[in-house]
Amino acid sequence: MPRLAIERWLKASGAPDEADGTWRVVLVVEAAHGQLVHAATQAAGIRRGTRLTDARALDPGLQAVAADVAGDAALLVRLARWASRWSPLVEVDGEDGLRLDVSGVAHLFGHEAGLIRDIETRFAGMGLTCRVAVAGTAGAAWGLARFPSPSREEGLEAILAPLPVAALRLPPGPTRTLELLGLKTIGQLAGVPRRSLARRFREADNPLDALDRMLGRKAEPLTAAPCEAPPRATLRLAEPVADPSAAAQALGLLVPELVEQLAKRRLGVRRLVLCGYRVDGEVAMAGAATALPTRDASHLRRLLADKTGELDPGFGFDAFLLEASWCEPLGARQDSLVDEPRGERQVAELVDRLTVKLGAEAVRRPVARGSHVPERASGWVGVEDSLPSLPARGQAARSNPAAGLDCRVASLLAMTERRPQRLLDHPEAIGVIYATPEGLPRRFTWRRGVHDIARVEGPERIAPEWWREKASARLRDYYRVEDASGRRFWIYREGLAGDGRGGAPEWYLHGLFG
Repeated sequence: MPRLAIERWLKASGAPDEADGTWRVVLVVEAAHGQLVHAATQAAGIRRGTRLTDARALDPGLQAVAADVAGDAALLVRLARWASRWSPLVEVDGEDGLRLDVSGVAHLFGHEAGLIRDIETRFAGMGLTCRVAVAGTAGAAWGLARFPSPSREEGLEAILAPLPVAALRLPPGPTRTLELLGLKTIGQLAGVPRRSLARRFREADNPLDALDRMLGRKAEPLTAAPCEAPPRATLRLAEPVADPSAAAQALGLLVPELVEQLAKRRLGVRRLVLCGYRVDGEVAMAGAATALPTRDASHLRRLLADKTGELDPGFGFDAFLLEASWCEPLGARQDSLVDEPRGERQVAELVDRLTVKLGAEAVRRPVARGSHVPERASGWVGVEDSLPSLPARGQAARSNPAAGLDCRVASLLAMTERRPQRLLDHPEAIGVIYATPEGLPRRFTWRRGVHDIARVEGPERIAPEWWREKASARLRDYYRVEDASGRRFWIYREGLAGDGRGGAPEWYLHGLFG
């Protein structure tokens, strides 16, 4: 990931588009003789390692920002854990790369090219630039990812021969010495007698050892990134217990221990699993999910209390395990300035209890969709799928406008009187009588009933979504109508006479007011 640091800074700064040329920014780090450029935007055009004074001599308007090296390293560790989707062995490789052991993995993606394409696509979805190379050794993959080879020959040595000696992953000093000796490519280095070259370098910086590792002559084992185990609490019983209430009693001992671990790691539970290990080798499991991260012991105990009765002890339990399989950061926070909580936590706890009682599939919430067509503008999602996107308390709504409510209040209030309170799942065809093809509707029939229109307002034109519909899709003209009995309806005409997209326009009823 050659641009990890600057792309992370751009995302945190809210830069709309780096290519517009307005972001002439460099990230700098402190060095022995002044500040050095650590990363730079494309518009700045400054190489890494350049002195800041030299960079400002070329561009006096350059903006310098302190680089967050620790933050970049933490992000790289999180990416290494996330990259386990492609390999069980992932290692943080330097300060800008990941190394994966993909032996026996490529066939899951069709071939190695499919694996590379999937990696590039997923990183691009996060706004990160990545260069991927697959090779038989870790050193060769490292060099090819940073210095693409122009060679089209077969064989690892022939492919690596045109690469510069910097691809050996040596410190700057030995690399510069090789270049001064005229050994600028790996192919030139491979042709030098080994004994005469070995005397010029220390053992740790020996380019011949680096070349042997790159060609697979010496082993270079991969050390996977450590994965921190989820918080868990265990209870071992001296003798098997077949009493059905044993799980509930064990829960009272396990929850305080788990909450203590969560507090030390500043985490909150989102999904909790209770496992009962039986003497016959079977494992009975019960789980519960929370709407918001929490480590409230009484709430967690209440959620699993009803689930413990579902655990079948069989011939008896000899151990219990309580694990927080899904956690999120949860620091100390203040619910309100005065002692008047807003009720968010209480609502979340109510959702948790309903989910446990009724099942996760029975608890849903409406969400807005990215569409201006009425039947596509909203939908239903499960509470577990929707609540993780809610902003944490104190987080600015502008950081995720689609997740907040305040930024949509004005538009929703403006549309309340224009859109019906009840929208049919599918528009129903109606028969409409009107004076002219473009005139206002006067009477319509719906579900065997005739409705004389007393008042009408409209039209409100809604164009089809050309990016997801066929070219023959027709526009809609919506009308708010009221019949002689005072009932109000939302109807629309699909298409225009002579629009070349079908026959005569058709009428539909889409919603009811009141």
